[in-house]
Amino acid sequence: MIYPCFDPATWGPSLDAAVDAVRRGAVVVLPTDTVYGVGADAFDAKAVAAVLAAKGRGRQMPPPVLIPDIRTVDGLARDVPAPARALMEELWPGALTVIVHAQPSLAWDLGDTHGTVALRMPDHEAALALLRRTGPLAVTSANLTGQPAATTADGAREQLGDAVAVYLDGGDSPLGTASTIVDATDPEGLRVVRDGGVTRERLVEIVGAAAFAAEPGDMSADAVAGGAGDARPGDSRPGDTGSGAASAPDGPADPSAEPTG
Repeated sequence: MIYPCFDPATWGPSLDAAVDAVRRGAVVVLPTDTVYGVGADAFDAKAVAAVLAAKGRGRQMPPPVLIPDIRTVDGLARDVPAPARALMEELWPGALTVIVHAQPSLAWDLGDTHGTVALRMPDHEAALALLRRTGPLAVTSANLTGQPAATTADGAREQLGDAVAVYLDGGDSPLGTASTIVDATDPEGLRVVRDGGVTRERLVEIVGAAAFAAEPGDMSADAVAGGAGDARPGDSRPGDTGSGAASAPDGPADPSAEPTG
């Protein structure tokens, strides 16, 4: 069922329906600043599996996790490099997903993450209102794998149908494109693994070119600002959300292959 989620003054019943669905382990669709996301409680393994099944993807393509506040990062991640944290502080909420090492003690199963997690704080009032009530959600782009990411609630329902219990309709996605994904798990430096809503030039402006690992075939980290093609990590890397994966709003093993919220 689609629930309107346009006005904070009237969206209470819609958020109530989404929160109830999340708490009972169901799948929901939510608007984000990038594209619409489909997700569930990040700490409910069966619910996360239902998200992957709704999209027609397997455990090798784990979803990213959307969070309501940057303060949540330290509860979910460990050894976050200073440049990655600087990007979060400057660009969150926003269209940036950061792949980090997950806290090993967390009782969750997002798929074959090999100890990493992709985190994002979406710049969307309705999404953040939901996340403040549910806590972290495993969210990937609201579409069938291989199909375009939905930028409306109706578009998401056309693809995902009854696999989703609650659709929150926040209107057209403001950005309409997936988030940029930065991998912060490489000791050599940050790596841009998917171009998206934040330009490489903006990333370099914030943390400097020296914070980035050299691109394959390049001798200097300055190449990260030159529009070189995305590095393509192995299946151990979760993708982006909305959110966006990813979403953003995504979470393929090759994060550049499919957008998220």
